[in-house]
This record gives sequence, structure tokens and C-alpha cells, in this order.
Amino acid sequence: MSAATATATTTPLPTLTPKDLASDQEVRWCPGCGDYSILAQMKKALATLGIAREKMVFISGIGCSSRFPYYMNTYGFHTIHGRAPTLATGLKVANPELSIWVITGDGDGLSIGGNHLIHAIRRNVDLKILLFNNEIYGLTKGQYSPTSRVGTRTKSSPQGSIDNPLRPLSLAIGAEATFVARTIDVDINHLTETLRRASAHKGTAFIEVYQNCKIFNDGVFEYATDKGVKADNLLFLEHGKPLIFGKDRNKGVRLHGLDPEVVSLGSGITVDDLLIHDEKAEEPSLAYLLSRMVHPRFPECVGVFRAVQRPTYEDLLNKQIEDIRRNRGAGKLEDLFASDDVWVVE
Repeated sequence: MSAATATATTTPLPTLTPKDLASDQEVRWCPGCGDYSILAQMKKALATLGIAREKMVFISGIGCSSRFPYYMNTYGFHTIHGRAPTLATGLKVANPELSIWVITGDGDGLSIGGNHLIHAIRRNVDLKILLFNNEIYGLTKGQYSPTSRVGTRTKSSPQGSIDNPLRPLSLAIGAEATFVARTIDVDINHLTETLRRASAHKGTAFIEVYQNCKIFNDGVFEYATDKGVKADNLLFLEHGKPLIFGKDRNKGVRLHGLDPEVVSLGSGITVDDLLIHDEKAEEPSLAYLLSRMVHPRFPECVGVFRAVQRPTYEDLLNKQIEDIRRNRGAGKLEDLFASDDVWVVE
């Protein structure tokens, strides 16, 4: 068979619709929860990627977000609190061809699961980590979480939280995530496109989704979702473009020494003075700087902060295994069990 014929007879990519990815389970989130939008856009995004359902896996920990695997007509695991990245790492190493999504929340991923999350990111395992951030513990009925703002009043902080909140993207960038993005539950087009880009990335993709908890923290992101004010509070990142925002597109961000500074265009300040976004920069310092910009002092950035390519953990590990087998043979598990526990120091 010629190369041309072989190409022509290649198995076609699967054609899916969002309905194909919906399971038969009743979706049990509170009415008005932002999770519904994330689920809908996930099904919409994955249906366009040509990935077979049997190659998709959703792995979650504990929390409202962690019901997600039940609602996807794919393979999935509902694991224990905070440990989803651990199981996902093992599965990716054993089955590199799988497309694996880790679904977590600000409590599950950043509190009990923080250590596991950091190490999955720094290893650059080819996982897509979707962190639902509603700045509250929803499943356990409204305690403050690692991302809750100072002063947040909850059942566990009736006088107001005094904890300094974690910023998920700063943590991910500090751990050298190769793809980092932020999106919002109600911005369905932006959310869908962000999920598509994350799925296409080879390596750890970390996506924070601002997600409204209607019951216990309603409106915490209203500054970023209200049509009347969001243009002045959000800055949409575009690679190679200046950092411009505002309802009239007349505001921007420039560097003043090592610090970001909000400026108004005009009176001697032009677009050329503004910081240019570079998501492909190997050095993550500017991406980290953008992740530290917090409302109300700054507009908060949404979009892709960083997208770089590095060898993945599973590729490097499996190459080590192949090299050992090539040099020493395949070996037998029985021989390992029967061998002495002996080291030789030379």
C-alpha cells in the first residue's frame, strides 16, 4: 500500500455532539450555580476536538465541582479529598494516550490537595487541571476557603476571615505550569475557547474559573460579570497585544520600574508606552506579575497568561524505562521480588 493510499484510508476522527458527552445522571447542583455553565461549555468544547470518548477521563476529589465526572459520558474517577492529581499522574504515566482532566475546587485543590497540585504542575504532567474558584466551601455549607478574601464572613469566620488568600494563578506560575489561564463561568464564548486551548496544550494546563456560588457566596465576582462595570474591571489578555482595557478602551497598564501601573491614554501617554503581553515567554516573571493584579486596585486579567512547551513528565519517565529495557532487557517482576535488598557503594 502506498503512503498516499494509507493516508486516505486513515480512520476518521470521531464526530461528537455535546449531547453525546452528557451522561444519564441527574445533575445535582443548586439552581443558579456556575457549575452548570462550566459543564455545558466543557461538553461543547470537547465535542469539536475529534477525541474519542473512550480516550477522555475526568478525575475529581471532593466538593461540589467533584461531581463533574458523573455528568460526563466518558471514563472517570471520583477520588478522595485533594488527591485527584496523584491518581491522574499515575494514569497518565500508564496510559499516555489518554486525555485527562482533573476537576477540583479552591478548597479541594488548594487546601488539603495543595501539595499534590503543586507537584503535578512542577512535573509538567500532561493533565488539564480545571479549578473552580468560588472563594467558599460550598459542599460543607459555607465555610471560608483558601481563596476567600480578608474580611469574608462565614460560619467558620463570623468576625471576618483574617487569612491572606491564596491566588491560584500565582501558585501555578510559581510552580512553572506551562499553560496558565483564567476565565469566567458566565462568559461562555471565552470559557469554551479557553477549554479548547487547554486541551490542545501538551503539558500541564492550569485553568482557574471564576464560578459563582449562588447560595453561600453570591455575587463575589459581580465586578467581573456585571455588564455595566466589567469592562473597567477586566483586562482580556491577547498574545502580542498591549494591555488595554476600559469601556472606551482608553486605559492601559505599563511598567513603572518593576511595578504595574494603570494609566489613561492621552496627555502624552500612548499605546507604545503600554506593556505588551507575551504568553510564550520562557521566563514567567511577567505572567506572575499579571497574576498579582487584583481588583479594585487593578483590572483583573482573564485569558492565557502563559503557554510554553517543555518535555512532559510521562514522556521523560517512559523514555528512561525504554532506555533501561534496551540496555538490560525487560526483566521480570518475580526476579525483583526474589532479589536481596543490597546496595554496593564504590
